[in-house]
Amino acid sequence: MTGARDFDGLCALVTGGASGIGAAIATLLLERGAWVAVLDRDTTGAPAGTLPLAADVTDDAAVKAAVDAAAAEFGALHTLVSNAGIGAIGTVEDNPDDEWSRVLDINVLGMVRTARHALPHLRHAALARPGAVSITHTCSIAATAGLPQRALYSASKGAVLSLTMAMAADHVRDGIRVNCVNPGTADTPWVGRLLDQAQDPAAERAALEARQPTGRLVTAAEVAAAVAYLAGPAAAAVTGTALAVDGGMQGLRLRPAP
Repeated sequence: MTGARDFDGLCALVTGGASGIGAAIATLLLERGAWVAVLDRDTTGAPAGTLPLAADVTDDAAVKAAVDAAAAEFGALHTLVSNAGIGAIGTVEDNPDDEWSRVLDINVLGMVRTARHALPHLRHAALARPGAVSITHTCSIAATAGLPQRALYSASKGAVLSLTMAMAADHVRDGIRVNCVNPGTADTPWVGRLLDQAQDPAAERAALEARQPTGRLVTAAEVAAAVAYLAGPAAAAVTGTALAVDGGMQGLRLRPAP
């Protein structure tokens, strides 16, 4: 059973933790007792009480320096939440090769780089806190459902889903659990900017809300709660799992309302 301070004594690193879902995750882990470091290109919005670490996940040396700094500051690293990522709009005809390279570099290789440098610290922590050491990726409904105008983004998140499963198999005997959370369309700054670009923002928002059976967008706090479960000690037996937080979008097939 989880408690209000179930992360007491645990040290966490959240990438992309200065805004949106990442900031909500960092805030919740803090509230539940963790020491939290935020790795972001711009740490201006990092929640108060976190350790801000400025780094770009496309820069391997900067990522290593930030991960090592967090572990040195806290004395350990138990939890990595790889949340940094960007979106992309269009079919395969719309995004040039350089955009494909950029999105995959951030959304997939960014997670690879962060995990690569975190793993030595996580392995060491697992010796003292079995079941409490984890990596959690922010994936997406786009990994498991065909969404229009999201070819590049969906490809990157499909890779994240597969990466999660492979890493779970690779590191289970190290005592490191690896899972991902698959949000539906979330009410985040990126979605807000997307709506601002639409010809009719109100109509576009209504369409996004309507495609989720609950009839509304997912909140950042709801995604953070799922991440905290997967990362927390109560999920000691959970690894290789993708947890959908999508208002039923993936699994439900509702009949039209009368």
